Amino acid sequence: MAGAVRLEPVDERNLEALLSVAAAEAEPGDVMPPVEAPVGWSHARREAFRDYHRASFAGLDGPTRTRMYAILAGGEVVGMVRMSRCDEPGVVETGMWLGRSARGQGLGVAALRELLNEAAAAGMHAVLAETMRDNAGAVQVLRKCGAKLLEDGDVVRAEICLDATPPVL
Repeated sequence: MAGAVRLEPVDERNLEALLSVAAAEAEPGDVMPPVEAPVGWSHARREAFRDYHRASFAGLDGPTRTRMYAILAGGEVVGMVRMSRCDEPGVVETGMWLGRSARGQGLGVAALRELLNEAAAAGMHAVLAETMRDNAGAVQVLRKCGAKLLEDGDVVRAEICLDATPPVL
């Protein structure tokens, strides 16, 4: 299934599908910044999710300096990956989430590789990421995509140089 991964910029056409996957298969804190709202996927939190994603519609040159992509596998939205400009020219930071049913199938690696292609096409030379050491899935995805990993306590920082050849699986 990993070969069938495609990225599609998040917009009004796929935003509700993305929200549906998030609400059904992820915790709010794993897919969006914290907001003052009742626990769980309340109406207020769903609106905040929509607002958070709509803010990125203008892409890397917009006010949030972020491009978000729906991750599609077999034509269905299964998660989201983003890239955000860093202060250093040519560098973006990334983050990703997958719905629970899409995890453990190689989709994260395929989605990150697609994002690396998007970043290179946008003229970037490096992609940074940060995760927690106990997020074994994220650490494995980063490692398989050729990231240099640096552990700092419970935090794992990753750098992927787009000039380097990605490792072969």
